[in-house]
Amino acid sequence: MKKTLLAAPLVLALAFSAGAAYAEPVRDWKDLEAVHKHVQEAIHEMERAQASNHYDMDGHAVKAEEALRHAEQELGEAVESAKRHHEHEHEHDQR
Repeated sequence: MKKTLLAAPLVLALAFSAGAAYAEPVRDWKDLEAVHKHVQEAIHEMERAQASNHYDMDGHAVKAEEALRHAEQELGEAVESAKRHHEHEHEHDQR
C-alpha cells in the first residue's frame, strides 16, 4: 500500500512532464513555469514519502528522485529560455 501511495504522485508528475515535453510548442513561458512548479511539488512529495516510509525501495526511490531533480533543472532552464524568446519576440513586434 505504501509503495502505491509513493508511486502514484511520482508517476503522475513524470507523465505530466513527459506530456508537456511532447506537446505543441509553448508560446507562453507561464505554461512551462506551471509544469516546473508541479515537478518541484513532486520532489517535495517524494521527500516526504521517503521519510515516512523509512526505506528507499531497493534504490528505486533514489533513482526516481534523481530523475525528478533532473527534470526540474531542465524545466527551469526551459522557462528561462522561453522567457528570453518571448522577450525577443516582443521586442521584434514593437519595431
